[in-house]
Amino acid sequence: MSRRHASLVFLLAFAMVPLVLAQSDLPGSRDYPAISRMPGYFINNYKETEFDSVKFPVTQNGQRTEQEIEGRTIKIEYRLKDNAPAASMLQIIRNFQDAARAAGGQVLDESRDPSFYTTTLRISKNGKEVWVLIGAMDNGYDQSVVERQAMPQAITMDAAGMASGLSSSGSVALYGIYFDSAKSDLKPESEPTLAEIAKLLKQQPALKVFIVGHTDMVGDPAANLKLSQARAQSVITALVTKYGIADSRLTAFGNGPYAPVASNKTEEGRAKNRRVELVEFATR
Repeated sequence: MSRRHASLVFLLAFAMVPLVLAQSDLPGSRDYPAISRMPGYFINNYKETEFDSVKFPVTQNGQRTEQEIEGRTIKIEYRLKDNAPAASMLQIIRNFQDAARAAGGQVLDESRDPSFYTTTLRISKNGKEVWVLIGAMDNGYDQSVVERQAMPQAITMDAAGMASGLSSSGSVALYGIYFDSAKSDLKPESEPTLAEIAKLLKQQPALKVFIVGHTDMVGDPAANLKLSQARAQSVITALVTKYGIADSRLTAFGNGPYAPVASNKTEEGRAKNRRVELVEFATR
């Protein structure tokens, strides 16, 4: 046996030690909700990330490509317990495919080689588009889950940026105003953007603006119109009560889903459409 081959055998043996010693789930790990595990397997490794991407194999019209999906990501390694009956790679793949179809999901890809089977699944869960990649092997399987979404906006547009947008185009879209789904109460994370709006209005005492609410196309259009109006009014109420802006300078308008800036067919597009805009009130 060559030195290189002997080293490889040693590394593989070392890598298998945790599988022999650890027969319970890694502390802090858990199954992804609504996706149960195969019987006789435990969680050997677990990683959850607020925003990341995974490349999913997808086959369409006989053409196999990779599609990179972004969002909240959960990666789980399941390994077979000692003395537990092993499921075949095909059995693992078929179980997850059948479960996805039963939940109204789709099987977007399947691939097999002698030592590793994979499948890509897409399901809808609580209004979210969820992608799942299963990779099955002799002693277990890996599961990557991505809740597809646009990256949360971490940087707030400041008063100068708002002033520049109003000056150049008469309106500016803000993505730092947050509401819970189907609600009009402002979330605390909205405070930095509200403070910058107030700063802008105080720097320009003659400025009057429409506060325009926009939604995506999920749900009833009439309800979305009402919701967007209520959200715009919530922004005005906060500016008046917390920052002392005269309400005569502010007018609420709800545009609902009728002025999209992106396609509503994807979560990224819907996230861009859910916004609050400042529109300058100027007649000359």
